[in-house]
Amino acid sequence: MDAFRSSSASAPPARKSWQEIAAEKRQADMEKIPVEWRLMTSTLAEAKIQRSLVGEFIESLLDAETRAITSMDVTGLVKQMSSGELTAVRVVTAFCHRAAVIHQLTQNMLEIGFDMALKRAKELDDYFHVHKQLIGPLHGIPLTLKDQFHIKGLDTSMAFVGWIGTFEGRKGTGKERNFESQLIAEFHSLGAVPIGKAPETSNNILGYLWSPHNQQLSSGGSSGGEAVMQALRGSAFGIGTDIGGSVSMPASYNGIFSLKPSSGRLSMRGVANTGPGQLVMPTVPGIMGQSVETLRLVLKSLLSKKPWLQDPYVVPLPWRACEEYRPEPKSSTQGHSTPAIGFMANDGVVTPHPPVQRALNMAKAALQEAGYSLIDWKPPSNLESLEIHGCIARGDGCPDVWKALQLSGEPEVPEIEGLFEPHGPRAPMSLPEYQDVVIHMRDFRNRYQDYWMSTATRTGNGLPVEVFVSPVTPTAGLLPEKFFYAEYTNSTNVLDFPTVVIPVTTVDESVDKVDAGFRPFNETDRLNMEAYNAQAYHGAPAAIQLVSMRLSEEKLLSMAQVVVDALDRYKTRSSLI
Repeated sequence: MDAFRSSSASAPPARKSWQEIAAEKRQADMEKIPVEWRLMTSTLAEAKIQRSLVGEFIESLLDAETRAITSMDVTGLVKQMSSGELTAVRVVTAFCHRAAVIHQLTQNMLEIGFDMALKRAKELDDYFHVHKQLIGPLHGIPLTLKDQFHIKGLDTSMAFVGWIGTFEGRKGTGKERNFESQLIAEFHSLGAVPIGKAPETSNNILGYLWSPHNQQLSSGGSSGGEAVMQALRGSAFGIGTDIGGSVSMPASYNGIFSLKPSSGRLSMRGVANTGPGQLVMPTVPGIMGQSVETLRLVLKSLLSKKPWLQDPYVVPLPWRACEEYRPEPKSSTQGHSTPAIGFMANDGVVTPHPPVQRALNMAKAALQEAGYSLIDWKPPSNLESLEIHGCIARGDGCPDVWKALQLSGEPEVPEIEGLFEPHGPRAPMSLPEYQDVVIHMRDFRNRYQDYWMSTATRTGNGLPVEVFVSPVTPTAGLLPEKFFYAEYTNSTNVLDFPTVVIPVTTVDESVDKVDAGFRPFNETDRLNMEAYNAQAYHGAPAAIQLVSMRLSEEKLLSMAQVVVDALDRYKTRSSLI
């Protein structure tokens, strides 16, 4: 009997299922939410039947101070903290409270760091009390990030169940919860305060993330969790990652602004990622927020830390002022020429849905009324981007993703079903095949640049187009499994162009009808338009994107403000007619 007991005692514990590990993670997150911020079961049930969570519904769940503070943009928060009207503790508390409510409504926080954030806020207040100045341009500003960025004291799982409690799937490294991405260190020195991290849109830990504007629709991917956080104002700004529209698309579906910079402008050092050895078309950090001014302030602040000194893959390019780009066009008598703007109504491959067409037409009319010259934009075809993007992004067969899934035994989420063979990754491309794709990409970039420069013969001022307007995606919302085309954003990654997403309007089922004369370009175009459902999409945001040449983020942000100001004047005038 004693021998039996000894043998039994030494047996290894049974391995937990991935479902059990995920459930424990969800419970651990819930326990990090203060009891006084937890919602009643009846409130959660009511939330599930709401079409929209933005506006009145979520505001009704918050106290007056939380509503007031979290309604402010970053520049306003910084101004009030610099004057002493607000403290960092009050600001961080308000956003933590709101983020806690959002998480309970949507399940969009993989990592909750409220205690750490409030401790840091107290340190910032103590610094301000002693020195009578802010510690940096983002002093006390709460942010959230997609769960790829390592923060000391928090897990980084990228929503892989098998990565929970590890360092990128490995145990015993000494880095578990004890490692910091360079971008996090930069934010710390600037005074920004991370309060938590958001998941991939579709994942096996928290489930699927829906748009808070219309809960029948997807939040978009893959930075959908961060987009939901921004749509519901759970932090003052957010950071996602992008290799094929993963910041731009969810920003457009959630009615927020975003900046996807060119590669090498912001640091990805020490950031967890899939395909980390793929540097031909690298993943980039993207900024999400409530205004162009927020995007501008965050980028300018990060560049002030000279990230290239720590990360050799960052281009040594300090912030460049673009005062010559102002909201109003300039007359020739002022010695300036009005910037010309390219306009792409569609790319000749897939036609945008009616609400996206309306958003584009509003932007076009607004800019023309403001005196800007618009040039039809017909560059080399996005069909070439379609041939290039997938081969580079997934040409290795994604063995690291397969390995991560096998750690826990979790299944692939629907969005990547078919990516693998039944028992492992697909065979990778051969090196010569891969090099042929890269050569094609180089040629595509060269011809696109030639086209861009050739527009100088059509602008009327002898200068090429400054930026161009295009759809973000063909859809203003996304019904799961009804997405057929991503090249409006994929192409900007293939070309390494920076982009800004600008929300314009929302879907109106009484207005946004398919034109009776619509004729599809091809089968994909037909499938895309047949998937449009005005009633299902009603209330979803409709956005446009602004695109500029590689590494010209400052100019892009200046021109984005031009577009926003023109749209504001256009909407005001239209409402008065």
